[in-house]
Amino acid sequence: MRIIAIKTLSQFWERYSDAEGYLRAWFAEASKARWKGPQDILDWYPGADILPSNRVVFNVKGNHYRLIVKIHYNTGVVYIRFIGTHTEYAKIDAETV
Repeated sequence: MRIIAIKTLSQFWERYSDAEGYLRAWFAEASKARWKGPQDILDWYPGADILPSNRVVFNVKGNHYRLIVKIHYNTGVVYIRFIGTHTEYAKIDAETV
């Protein structure tokens, strides 16, 4: 998959260094993946939440942080839509961000 906005992740782990290892690992795995649909993601990340509009929420570092991506399965592109603390996540609409 082609990940759009790695800079978003790196800026986040500069503020929250405890998330860096997870986010780097997620990026490496997602970059090599060939997700064709939501089940492919759940096979690797059973704790992920599949949302409408091809959005997926990943729990980062034991659910301390949340990562929301929008996936275009047909083109193999993953857009980083949000990365934040659990408190910040609670203030947004994950289906439209």
